[in-house]
Amino acid sequence: MGTQKDTDRVIAALAARQWGVVSRGQLLDAGLSRKQIADRVRAGRLLTLHPGVYAVGHARLRSEGHWLAAVLAAGPGAVLSHRDAAGLHGLRPANHARIDVATTGRARSSAKLQLHRTRVLDADDVTTVSGIPVTTVARTLVDLAGQVPRDHLAKAIKEAERQRTFDLNQVQAAMARTRGRTGRGHRALSAAIEEHATLGLSATDSILEDAVHRLVHDNGLPSPEINAYVEGFKIDATWPAQRIAVELDGWAHHHTRDAFERDRERDATLTAAGWRVVRFTHRQVIHRPDAVVETLRRLGLAP
Repeated sequence: MGTQKDTDRVIAALAARQWGVVSRGQLLDAGLSRKQIADRVRAGRLLTLHPGVYAVGHARLRSEGHWLAAVLAAGPGAVLSHRDAAGLHGLRPANHARIDVATTGRARSSAKLQLHRTRVLDADDVTTVSGIPVTTVARTLVDLAGQVPRDHLAKAIKEAERQRTFDLNQVQAAMARTRGRTGRGHRALSAAIEEHATLGLSATDSILEDAVHRLVHDNGLPSPEINAYVEGFKIDATWPAQRIAVELDGWAHHHTRDAFERDRERDATLTAAGWRVVRFTHRQVIHRPDAVVETLRRLGLAP
């Protein structure tokens, strides 16, 4: 049997990988005894979040900690779903009053946990975000459609498109896999997608690109070419005469290592070809439009 320091080190390592939460099963698998776990619960060093799931040291958790704790509480194969999956994907604000989890198991709902039983969770409907098993964006929209008002669903679709995580083919495939379910969800989602396509601001790939197009128009700057190919890369907005290229960074689309590497390769290639490349984030475009316009003017764009 290891020393108390060894035991504490094991618990700390587990918690560090899991947003500050651990399950009883994980602690047992790591070699702790039931008595060691119980002693730490009594001493307040493990704080019970759900039966058999604990916060280590304190319960001041980030959203990710609450979400992972709920998934652990639901048992093997469970994934974050519905409204809370939408929260993790950044499609709507998080709400931890009662966390949504999909499961094929026999766990029960509680005051903190809303379980959604399903016969099967197809591998194409499941992913991992920040170490948390969760339904994909497509499956999340399918599930969300039966739970939230029409305008909330429309906002979630719009946000997924802005983040470039909306894929109509994947959504339709997820709908086909859940065709047997009852309720208004599929009809609501189909109607919302059709309305979004009909009322979209333009044919550009992204809501963010539309915002930039309106921004330069409203400030008398020349209109850019949207999604034009330059040096083999599709660029969000370009002004060929001034050799200016603008890339719009939505966090969800650019936060992976692969995306980071692709962005750097694109920037280097364009710069070597004589283009000036500037990147704007969603926050800058939406909340600091004057700064965006001033930057474009300094690069040489003028009314």
